[in-house]
Amino acid sequence: MNTTQLRKLGVPDDCIHSAIQGIQLAAAGDLRGKQIKEQIGKVLETPSDFVEDPYFHELANQLMEAANFSRPEPISYQQWGTDIDAACQAQMRQACALPMAVSAALMPDAHVGYGLPIGGVLALENAVVPYAVGVDIACRMKLSVLDVPPTQLTDNFYRFKTALVNGTRFGIGSVHERPQDHAVMDQDWSVCRVTREYKDKAWKQLGTSGSGNHFVEFGVLTLKERADDLDLDAGEYVALLSHSGSRGTGAAVCDTYSSIARSRLPKQYEDVGRLAWLSLDDAAGQEYWAAMNLMGDYAAANHHVIHRLVSKLLGARIISGVENHHNFAWKEQHGGKEVIVHRKGATPAGPGVLGVIPGSMADPAFIVRGRGNAASLESASHGAGRRMSRTAAREKYNFRAVQKDLEQKGISVLSAGSDEVPYVYKDIREVMAAQEDLVEIVGRFDPRIVKMSDDGKNED
Repeated sequence: MNTTQLRKLGVPDDCIHSAIQGIQLAAAGDLRGKQIKEQIGKVLETPSDFVEDPYFHELANQLMEAANFSRPEPISYQQWGTDIDAACQAQMRQACALPMAVSAALMPDAHVGYGLPIGGVLALENAVVPYAVGVDIACRMKLSVLDVPPTQLTDNFYRFKTALVNGTRFGIGSVHERPQDHAVMDQDWSVCRVTREYKDKAWKQLGTSGSGNHFVEFGVLTLKERADDLDLDAGEYVALLSHSGSRGTGAAVCDTYSSIARSRLPKQYEDVGRLAWLSLDDAAGQEYWAAMNLMGDYAAANHHVIHRLVSKLLGARIISGVENHHNFAWKEQHGGKEVIVHRKGATPAGPGVLGVIPGSMADPAFIVRGRGNAASLESASHGAGRRMSRTAAREKYNFRAVQKDLEQKGISVLSAGSDEVPYVYKDIREVMAAQEDLVEIVGRFDPRIVKMSDDGKNED
C-alpha cells in the first residue's frame, strides 16, 4: 500500500511512517494485501486493542497518543497600534496556537485576511504556511527616483499621463500584447508542476499589475536631509511608485500547496483551515519553498519591467530606488535559532534596511529605514491598512465623485475602483506614529497621478 492509499483509509499523515513499517512486518509474516488493509482498518477503529500487536503496535500506540493529545498553550504576540478589530485579533491568536510557532507580532495596519491576518508576522520552526505568505506571493513595493524636475508633473501632465496609460496593464487576466523580456524567464520554472504549467501565462503577464489595491503612480518624493543609502541629496524629486505581485501564477502556487497542506492536517488541528502548514523536511514543503522564491523573483521582475516601460515612455532616467516584498517568508535567525518568518502584509525592517510603506491614493507613502526591533521580528506595517470592507466601500462611495474631489486637491486618478477610495483606509500618519520604534522615516512620497484597476476586484 502506498501513502495515498493509507490516507484514503484514514491514516493521519504523522502516522504514515509507522503504518508502512507495520505493513512491511505483516508482509514478511502471515498477512497478505486484503488482510493487511482490513487489519489497518481495525487498528484505526480501536487502537487500544492492538498496542501489543506484532505488526501494528507502533501505529496503535501513535494513534493512542494522538487521541490523548492536548494542544500546547498558544505563544504570545506583541501588537503595535490600537485600531485593530476583534476578528483580526482572533485570527492572530489562532496562528499563535500552531504547534511549531516560535514568535509573532501584529503590525498597526492589521486587518482580517485569509488564515494569518494582513499585518501579521509569524515565526515557525521548520514549517511554512502558504496562506500566511498570501495568495499574491511576493506582493511588493518599488519606488524609482527619476531625473525629471517636479515642475514637469504640472507643466507636462499629459506626457506623464500617457506614460502611465501606455506603459501599464491592470486587472485579472491582463497581459501585454507583446511578451516582455526579463532574465527571470530563463530561471528554472520546473521547480514544481504549477510553475512548469503556468510559465507561458506568467510570461504573458510579465510587467502587468493585478486588481484590488495594486497601483502605479507618479508623485513627488521629499527628502529633508541627504540619504547616503539612496545617494540622494535633500530636496524634491519626481518618483514612480508601484504595488503589485506575482499575478495568477503566484495565486495558483498558493492554492495548490495550501490544499495539500490542508489534506495533511493532523485531526487535532483540522480547525485551523487556511493556517495549514507544510514541513520543510517534506517534498511538498520543499517544492512550495522553491516555487515561492521563484515567485519572489518573478514579482520583482514585474516591477522592473513596469518601471522600465513607463520611464522609457516618459523619456526619463532612473537615478535611485527602493523596493521590498511584503507577502513572503524568509529563513532568518531570531532568538538564537533559524526560523521561518512569515510577513503577511508586513515590511522587513532589519537594522538599516530600506523599505516603502504606502498610504492611499490621496495620502503619502514613506521611504523608511528599519530599526531592527527584535520584538517585531524586525518588521513594520506594509501600508495604512483597511478600515472598511470592499463590499461596504462599494455600497457607500461613488468613485467619480471622489475622483472629482481629489482632482481639486491636485491628485489625478486615471482609474480605480470605489473600494479603493482614500476613506476606506486608516490614517497612514497614525500608523507611522504607532511604529516609530520599528522604522525611521527617510522620505515622503506624495501621489500626483494615480492609475489602478477600475474593476474593483481584489487580488490578495
